[in-house]
Amino acid sequence: MCGIAGVIDKDLKDKKKAVEEMTSCILHRGPDDDGFFVDDYVGLGMRRLSIIDVGGGHQPITSTDGRYMIFYNGEVYNYKEIRAGLSDYQFKTDSDTEVILAGFLKWGVNDLLNRLRGMFAFTIYDTRDKKLFIARDPFGIKPLYYLKNGEKITAFSSEIKSFLQLPNFKPEVSDQAVYNYLSYQYNPLKETFFKNVFKLLPGHFISIDLKASKFEEKRYWQFKFNPDESLDEEETKKKIFKTMEDSVAHHMIADVPVGAFLSGGIDSSIIATLMQKHLEVELPSGSSTSKIKTFTVGFESLSEGVEAKETSEPLGTDHTEITIGAKEYFEALPKAIWYFDEPVADPSALGLYFLAREARRSVKVVLSGEGADELFGGYNIYLEPFARRWITWLPSIILKFLSSLPLKGSNYALRAVSKLEDWYIGNASIFKRDEIVKLWKSDASMWQVDTGLKLLYEESKSLSDSTKMQYIDINTWLVGDILAKADKMTMAHSLELRVPFLDIEVARLASTLPDRFKWRFGMTKYLLREAFKSILPESTRKRKKLGFPTPIRTWFTKERADIYDTILNNSYIRNNMDVRYIAQMIKDHVEKKVDNSRKIYLLLMLAIWYNIFIENSKLKV
Repeated sequence: MCGIAGVIDKDLKDKKKAVEEMTSCILHRGPDDDGFFVDDYVGLGMRRLSIIDVGGGHQPITSTDGRYMIFYNGEVYNYKEIRAGLSDYQFKTDSDTEVILAGFLKWGVNDLLNRLRGMFAFTIYDTRDKKLFIARDPFGIKPLYYLKNGEKITAFSSEIKSFLQLPNFKPEVSDQAVYNYLSYQYNPLKETFFKNVFKLLPGHFISIDLKASKFEEKRYWQFKFNPDESLDEEETKKKIFKTMEDSVAHHMIADVPVGAFLSGGIDSSIIATLMQKHLEVELPSGSSTSKIKTFTVGFESLSEGVEAKETSEPLGTDHTEITIGAKEYFEALPKAIWYFDEPVADPSALGLYFLAREARRSVKVVLSGEGADELFGGYNIYLEPFARRWITWLPSIILKFLSSLPLKGSNYALRAVSKLEDWYIGNASIFKRDEIVKLWKSDASMWQVDTGLKLLYEESKSLSDSTKMQYIDINTWLVGDILAKADKMTMAHSLELRVPFLDIEVARLASTLPDRFKWRFGMTKYLLREAFKSILPESTRKRKKLGFPTPIRTWFTKERADIYDTILNNSYIRNNMDVRYIAQMIKDHVEKKVDNSRKIYLLLMLAIWYNIFIENSKLKV
């Protein structure tokens, strides 16, 4: 696990200094080691968090003839199996990094990428022909950004803040990204909050011809649902168990201590249980290392500790629980936002920040349950198309009338008579479209900027509404919010987070599940729950999706004038938004007329981000 960075600018005289400064500001991603290469065309660098082949995996690793070299961030869990098929290559290390390089030389970039089972962002440089290949894993577990100048890529990095170290980069805000953030709570666009800085999309790679100053971006993998109605329930249940068991075993491969995040939900409980089961097989009974370390975080009265203990105590894990209060939470916000690079207005992200800090004291790697809800149908909103069937018999004119009334459930009625494409933008929706029109000062037509949703709905048009929601979330919410916060908040503390549910083999199986295996009796993730019936506490197995509760609603009180001033006095907000509208929104919340806590939090994150990255772009908090 590492952070990688590079400059691709012939006009930049001191590329060595530039790449060293770029990697220095992402030291947290790899405090154990560094490595560099510079020639007339590129400056490449990395910071290493040593996990596999701790002593021998120094980067860059070069091919035996010295022509190719690799800088790599991630873990490939099937590297041993791949290495077995590369017997004609003379390996110098036992690392997964060199296996990727050897596979690239034998099979080429496309064939190699479709063999990898893991999370990664890496670059391979052809020093002879001056060509650079940059790739990102299928689900976008690991981040990769690139900077453009016109039609040329001039730099890339695991984190955007690296570009702030470049002498010719002046950070400017992308208003379109901010505008869409108001609805999504993260930026759904390919261009980031910083103009001319872009994300390399999941399942994509870039080929750059440095001599010709041209690049091409290609997709090598795309997740698709292909429900198979002929699947046998009992056989599929067994297959889910075995596939997850195999995934967890592969994700535990490491030369350093491995633990697990454990909430009160079924996803992390499945992983912790399978980890403990695997460890007990691998190690002798009674061994001091035969207990996995598990970690839980809660916020004051909303702690998940009781639920987590329902799994940890029967398993006998070495369990740690921490509780965070409002003071500590808000004091950490600027640091967390600095590590984030872009605002993500998900209050639970700070929980991961504190949880990772605690876990890093004991382990270097943790497994977590991200991805299960998207692949197996775990969000409660996926049940809505089934639940609302009872009212669809009503004439549409009556449903439209009900939706216009200021009553609880009116939005539900409105959705019942609307196409999914007209209202579902993903698992979070903070400001509604009509609210943004009131909030944003300039022409609201910026909403028409392509967020990719139209294409996603076209690609999923043959699926049920519930499965369409899954598909939208996998391609938007999962990568933009869930995986972004998981990576940034754990790497802030030099902790590697692994996600066994997003294993390529698990995904292939999940893609075949028909609706009846995902949603039944008003229950989400039906067959996943059934698959682990024999090894999980019944209360855990049947627990409904609760999310990761954070009590910001009760934290935003009239005493928090400092928070409201941060928002209302922010220069970007004042220039682009109606502060009177915001002030009224805050007043309504403080007076408990309506819960506007998520909207206030979203604007607070934006204000702090702007203060750090734009008004003081060299600041490290």
